[in-house]
Amino acid sequence: MHSSASKFQLQQSYDRQARERDRFGKDDWKLAERALFLSSLRERHLNRLLEVGAGTGQDSAFFQENGVIVTAVDLSREMIRLCRNKQLDARQMDLYNLDFPPDSFDAIWSLNCLLHVPKTDFSEVLVGIRRVLRSAGVFYLGVYGGLDSEGTWEGDSCVPQRFFSFHTDESLQEAVSRHFRILSFRPVDYGHPVLHFQSLMLQKV
Repeated sequence: MHSSASKFQLQQSYDRQARERDRFGKDDWKLAERALFLSSLRERHLNRLLEVGAGTGQDSAFFQENGVIVTAVDLSREMIRLCRNKQLDARQMDLYNLDFPPDSFDAIWSLNCLLHVPKTDFSEVLVGIRRVLRSAGVFYLGVYGGLDSEGTWEGDSCVPQRFFSFHTDESLQEAVSRHFRILSFRPVDYGHPVLHFQSLMLQKV
């Protein structure tokens, strides 16, 4: 399991950059991903959403403003404070221990959160997410990846530097297919020389 020390370092890193992150807008491609997911929720008449790794709450606020009942969770205390400032139901919570009853949510949104989960823990985290999602509910998983790599990113400007786990397209789909049906997988080129974004729509069956 991801050590308590590693989680604390990740929490510290995001606590320190919370205000700065909240000042930045979203890239167009992220806005497009978010809009597509909202359309999917409406088509399926799904209304109870959990955001895992909510950050400053910009995505949760968008969904809430569009009529979705949202619960936001994040490891960072400062991120949760910013979420609550946006009038969100936000709770500081470890994604390894999602403290909700089974089948609590119609849908789950997680953008660039699970890339901090070590590969050895990935299945455990997916099991926990699946538990709180109702049958036939959908899970949007979006992460950077495209190569097989794991560890602290030496080029990270955050203090402490963050841990990242990147999957190839094939290994990521194989890992999630053990727990969910893959409704769609799309690689998104966002201009990085090595990585791309991996967009997955998953369903609990």
